[in-house]
Amino acid sequence: MPRPAPLLLPAPSAAALAAVLLLTTACGSGHAGRGVDAGAAPSGARSAVTDPPVDGVRVTSVTLPPDPAPSPTRGGPGVHADPLPAGTPGSPGTPGATGVSAAYEVTNRGSVAMTYTIVFTFADAAGGAMDNRTRTVPGVGPGRTVRGTVTMGTLPPGASRVTRVKALRVTKVPASEAPAAPGVCPPSGIRVTADDGDAAMGLRVVGLRLDNCGTRAVSLDGYPDLTLLDGDREPVDGVRVLHGSGGIATVSGFDDPPRPFTLAPGRSASAALMWRNTTGSGAAVDAPHVRVRALPGAAPVTVTPHLDLGTTGKLGVSAWKPVR
Repeated sequence: MPRPAPLLLPAPSAAALAAVLLLTTACGSGHAGRGVDAGAAPSGARSAVTDPPVDGVRVTSVTLPPDPAPSPTRGGPGVHADPLPAGTPGSPGTPGATGVSAAYEVTNRGSVAMTYTIVFTFADAAGGAMDNRTRTVPGVGPGRTVRGTVTMGTLPPGASRVTRVKALRVTKVPASEAPAAPGVCPPSGIRVTADDGDAAMGLRVVGLRLDNCGTRAVSLDGYPDLTLLDGDREPVDGVRVLHGSGGIATVSGFDDPPRPFTLAPGRSASAALMWRNTTGSGAAVDAPHVRVRALPGAAPVTVTPHLDLGTTGKLGVSAWKPVR
């Protein structure tokens, strides 16, 4: 009786062999460790951060979402490569796809209570900033440590993956001179704040706003009284504060003369600062803090517009005007 012919199986493809090797490696008894840079965290985990503090502010840990699952290919049973509907947790462009958070702590080693304004940057593996978030931590007492959490916003689909978080810039002022928080009226009844400013071709303009949040009318006539301060909150020398533009640039309304007016409770007034960041010969001047007295005898308020004055040596200020 003749022997049956042996059953010949086709040789495994290169892709099949690669899949077997990958599966064997993944199922091994040990896991290969992967180094984590300071400030970075492995995906899907909360990782401690060892970056040194920046002026008393330190990111202590970073939590990253897990890596997204690879897109399945068409043809397999019960799977397809269509994208998830918008708004589905884990789909591109939703908070679940890009939510990154960082725990931080603020330690005041000085002798007076301070209010901290911190800019946190969320960066990708190449160090590129993907998102910045600002947090204000008010009234941190001497020797005290305050802890908090900052969360990144949603990035557009296709954006680079965030791998690290760090304190990019820290500005602190005495709590007694810090601008009042939104919705809070200081005892003086006058709330003074600065906006984020505008810049074009080296020209900088930052707005000041005065809100009469008290119960009495306020009389204004003239210009804000300004003192420029350096990073240590010491007065800056060699910069002239000019009433009006002083030839820095022509901006509509900036050189309007002051006129007396009365600001009723609930009403607001505005002024503005103008400068150029041109750098020529000599040392460039930076004044991160500006101490503002809205009117003679008023309590000072220190705002932080970060004046990069270059070597121009001058800053223009416009007169107070009622906000219509």
